[in-house]
Amino acid sequence: MSIPQSGGGPIEDFSQLAAYMESGSKPKAQWTIGTEHEKFGWLTDTHAPLPYAGPRSVSALFDGLVARFGWTPVREGDNIIGLTRNGANISLEPGGQFELSGAMMPDMHASAAELRTHLEEVATIADPMGVRFMGIGAAPEWRHEAMPVMPKGRYRLMTDYMGRVGTHGTQMMYRTCTVQVNLDYGSEADMVKKLRVSLALQPVATALFASSPFFDGGLNGHKSWRSRIWRGLDNSRTGMLPFAFDEGFGFQAYVDWVLDVPMYFVYRDGKYINALGQSFRDFLKGELPALPGEKPTLSDWADHMTTVFPEARVKKYIEMRGADCGDEAHINALPAFWVGLMYDQTALDAAWDLVKGLDGETREGLRVAASVSALQGQANGVKLQDLARAAVALSHAGLAARGMGEERYLAPLVASVASGEVQADRWLQLYHGEWAGSLAPIYAASSL
Repeated sequence: MSIPQSGGGPIEDFSQLAAYMESGSKPKAQWTIGTEHEKFGWLTDTHAPLPYAGPRSVSALFDGLVARFGWTPVREGDNIIGLTRNGANISLEPGGQFELSGAMMPDMHASAAELRTHLEEVATIADPMGVRFMGIGAAPEWRHEAMPVMPKGRYRLMTDYMGRVGTHGTQMMYRTCTVQVNLDYGSEADMVKKLRVSLALQPVATALFASSPFFDGGLNGHKSWRSRIWRGLDNSRTGMLPFAFDEGFGFQAYVDWVLDVPMYFVYRDGKYINALGQSFRDFLKGELPALPGEKPTLSDWADHMTTVFPEARVKKYIEMRGADCGDEAHINALPAFWVGLMYDQTALDAAWDLVKGLDGETREGLRVAASVSALQGQANGVKLQDLARAAVALSHAGLAARGMGEERYLAPLVASVASGEVQADRWLQLYHGEWAGSLAPIYAASSL
């Protein structure tokens, strides 16, 4: 989940909303890679989730990272809720999932080095406390009532709202982990093509990175339960954005959609003001019930844009949001996959040729099939393993064209498209075999 945004001053003209997005356009020489991942902390002696406070806790981990490695604390009231350093952020998801939002890096080697440094720093503080972290898409055993609640006002508001608008919202908030990458675009036309390709291929990412076949202590019938959760959350702000494939789609059409998504909050003076279900369009007119007579700033607009959760999200860049978290190799493979497809024009054009014939029903069908069956899924005659094989090959070619040797980060995906097996398949084989139906071994087996 995002921290409060810094978007700018008062909105004086409706056109500023689309202009805010367009201001993210950059020349290709300035395109960067921003990788984010979430992970579950757990206590090695009990397998319990890591609490916020106490000698073995999130706050103790934060204190150690500040003291040993020069991170700067971010506070909400008296509580440390995150850390910053050199363009990177460490933040907390609602159930204590520990998230690194990496700095914007020039290439995959720099991104991978940042991840390695982060994991080493965290282990330096966590290991002596008897704390480790799992790279997995959903908590295998912990039930909702066992999850700690992080002291962030945004999450208190969202927890109540999620319980009223969908069936799986609190599961997403407290018991899932993802890996995603933030990538740049050069223009409105470039954004449109990249968004369309990324939406159409998110089911491939879901399938390749599926790692959540367990939930509530047993099998859940899906290989990516995290992906299934997003299909039962809040239809007003999630999904595959079929309108993005309409003729004439651009920044303004995306703005119009975001404006119609009900608000969560307004952030003022360090506090989250409840605006649940209210309209940003009313806010623009000075008629928001939560702040009568007040009009929004671009920072408010930037905040509101973080409360929509489609499979690929546009802000001043595009976020690829379809993957479960996994081990270190898979955390690196996710940005590599998308960089190869998005940052080489030949690969991007070929990727669009690969998916432009898919209709909305097929794209949605693939999304569902990926969550259930991973690479074994199909929809309307399109097999995910075939689509994934082609997409990984295009990504590999795109990375090779960059001439930096970044193709090696695709190794886990190359192996998966060849075998048809992903991490969820391997977990299931262990569960039905060596683990004899026990999930106790998965904590150590999935540790980063």
